Amino acid sequence: MLFACPVTDDFFRSRIDHMIDLRHPLAVLASRMPWQEIEARVAQVFSRKGRAGVAMPDLDLFGEQVQRVAVASNAGRPRVPLRVMIALLYLKHAVNESDEGVVARWADTPRWQFFSGCAYYEDRQPCDATTLVKFRQLLGEEGVEELLAQTINVAVDLKLIKPQELTRVIVDSTVQHKAIAHPTDSRLLETARTKLVEEAKEVGIDLKQTFAKEGKDLTRKAGRYAHARQFKRMRRAIKRQSTIVGRLQREVDRKASAIGAAVRQALGETLNKARRIVAQSGQRKATGGQPKLYAWHASEVDCISKGKARQPYEFGVKVGIASTLSGNLIVGARAFHGNPYDGHTLHEQLEQAAILMQDSRAKPATAFVDLGYRGVDAQNPDVHIVHRGKSKRISEQERKQLRRRQAIEPIIGHTKSDGLLERNHLAGATGDAINAILVAAGFVATPSARARPNHGGPGTQASPDLQAPPIRGHQLIFHQQQHTPARAASAIAPGQPQHPREHHRSPIRHGRDLPFSG
Repeated sequence: MLFACPVTDDFFRSRIDHMIDLRHPLAVLASRMPWQEIEARVAQVFSRKGRAGVAMPDLDLFGEQVQRVAVASNAGRPRVPLRVMIALLYLKHAVNESDEGVVARWADTPRWQFFSGCAYYEDRQPCDATTLVKFRQLLGEEGVEELLAQTINVAVDLKLIKPQELTRVIVDSTVQHKAIAHPTDSRLLETARTKLVEEAKEVGIDLKQTFAKEGKDLTRKAGRYAHARQFKRMRRAIKRQSTIVGRLQREVDRKASAIGAAVRQALGETLNKARRIVAQSGQRKATGGQPKLYAWHASEVDCISKGKARQPYEFGVKVGIASTLSGNLIVGARAFHGNPYDGHTLHEQLEQAAILMQDSRAKPATAFVDLGYRGVDAQNPDVHIVHRGKSKRISEQERKQLRRRQAIEPIIGHTKSDGLLERNHLAGATGDAINAILVAAGFVATPSARARPNHGGPGTQASPDLQAPPIRGHQLIFHQQQHTPARAASAIAPGQPQHPREHHRSPIRHGRDLPFSG
C-alpha cells in the first residue's frame, strides 16, 4: 500500500500551508494585505546608522588627546523580519493580548505564523516581548498611522466600503483608561514619601528620619476611616501625611543644594511632584498653574467626567474616534491630552481622517456629531457639521442620517471590550496615541478577513482556495482564535460554520512629507 506524502522543501520541517485550512479568514487576509507596501513605508526607521566610532587616547607633544576611530562590527543577532513584527502588532490588538501573551501564542498557533509570512512551522517564540516594545517605540505615532491607513486601503480594495462613503463620517469621543491605581490623596502622599526616600538614598543623602512605619500606618488608617465614613479622622490622617512629605521634601531640597547643582537638578522632577501632591491634597485643587497629579509615573493622566451615573469620573486620556456613516469603518483615532472641549478636537480629528484616507482620494465632507461639538463650524469651513441642534436647518435626508450617529457607540464599546482601549498599559503620552491607533487598526482588519475578494463587483467570482462567507454586519474573526488551541485543517469541515459574532456596529501627518510616506 502506498501512502501519499505532502511535497515539502524541507524533510524535517512541516509547511504551514499543509497544516491549516487556507480558506480560514486569517489565512485569506494574509494574502490580501499589502505587506510589501507596508514594509516599505516603515523600513526607513530601521535603516542601519553609521557608527560614530570609539574614543581612543592619543599621546603627543601637546598632551593627551581623544580622537574618534571608526569601527565596523557585524556582531549581534540578525533582525526579526519586519513582517513578523508588524503582524504581531495586528494580532495583539485584534485578539486583546499582552506583549508577552501574543509572542507566546504565536509559537503555538500555525495560523498566526502563516499570517506573519512564515513558510514552515516554528516551535519557538519569534522574539522577546521587549523587542516588540522597542519596535513599537521606534514606529511612533506616525508609523502606526501608516498601519491604520493600509488597513483602510484594504477595506476599500475589497469593496467592503465604497470610496464615496468615506466622505460621511461620525465623530465621537471616549475615555481611554490608564493602567493606574485609583488616585487618592493618601495613596499619592505615601508614594511621594517612598520616592523621596529612594531618590535621596541613590544620590547619597542621609535623612534624619524616613517615617517608613508611620507612613504605612497612616495609609491603612486613612483607608479604613474612609470605608467607615469617618471623614474627620480620615482628613486628620491625610494632613499628617502631608506634613511628613513636606518635611522630607524640604530636607532633601536643602541637602541636595548643599551638595551641588548637579544633584539638585537630578532630583528636580521628584521634588516638583512631591510639592504638587502636598499642595493639591491640602487645597483640594490644582495649584501653581499646573494640573492635578493623579499618578506618580503617569503625569499625563486626566480626570474626565462623561456624565455616567455608574462612573462619574474616569482617569485616563480623551480619545476621538471617527467612523464612516455606512459600513462602520474606523477611519481615525487620536488621543487628546489635557481634557479639551470636544468641539476643539474636531478639526484635528477630521484632518487625521483626511490624511489616512488620501490613498483612496477621499476626505470627510460631512460630519455627524453630538451636541458636544457645537459652535465649531468656523474652525471647519470645508466640512458640513450636522448635529441635533441644527434639526430645523438641515434637510430631511440629513435628519434621517443623523439617526445613525449612535452607530458609533457600539464601535467604541467593541474597541473597549474586544480591544485594548479600555485599559492602556503603554507608558507616556506617546503610548496613549499609539495604543488608540493600533486598536483602530486591529478593529478595521477583522472584517476585512471575512470579505470575499472583489465583493460586489460585476462578473467577479472568488477563487475556490480563497472562498469565504461574505461579511454580515462586520463580523469579528480574530475572536475565533482567542483562548483556543491550534488545530489542524482536518479538524474543521469545509462547510462547518465559524460561529461568527455579530458586530453591531498623533502628531498629525501633514501630507506626504513624512519619513514613512514612501
